[in-house]
Amino acid sequence: MDKNAKTLEDIFILNDKDLLLADFLTLPEGKDVELDLGCGKGGFAVALAQSHPERIILAADVMLGRLRKVRKKLNRAQAGNAYLLRVEARHLLGRILPDRSLARIHILCPDPWPKLRHRGHRLLCADFMMSINRVLREEGIFHFSTDDPEYRDAVVRQVMDSELFAPAPASVLDDVRDFKTEFERDWLAQGKTVTHFAWRALKNPFHGAH
Repeated sequence: MDKNAKTLEDIFILNDKDLLLADFLTLPEGKDVELDLGCGKGGFAVALAQSHPERIILAADVMLGRLRKVRKKLNRAQAGNAYLLRVEARHLLGRILPDRSLARIHILCPDPWPKLRHRGHRLLCADFMMSINRVLREEGIFHFSTDDPEYRDAVVRQVMDSELFAPAPASVLDDVRDFKTEFERDWLAQGKTVTHFAWRALKNPFHGAH
């Protein structure tokens, strides 16, 4: 870790900073790196880090209060293989992360912005598919879940229309099948159905790995 990097309670504050990952964090070589994008209160990220100490887990969110809660949970779990990033998702995937740096990206129960006038706020749009593909290594896994049927169908269309991903076997999520975000736990308790998808990243002919 770069000792000169500005952190707050072990949280990297990256909003509006023109940085690359290597500018503030050196990851061990030879380890799979996974990103929980929009980690919320950290239920999923903490379980993943604790269960797989051989992996590096990046947990990113824009809400500092949430990340502080995640930090406390990681400390209690004695999981030292996770790093917390306060950053907007498009900036993280569009600028900060290197090409082909992630084994998996988890985008779980994001805000579906159901009202028509708010659709432009949705994270998972056509342009963002390019960013997801860029940071995933070839054959890396994009894991998505939602309880919203309309958003589910819209994301599936965006993924397949991009031609940057192919369906992955359900078994690629076997190791995280029992890990739940706080949002998913709440919705399941209300009797809602949360659907999970997994796609593998294809080689992007328009963007070669560096």
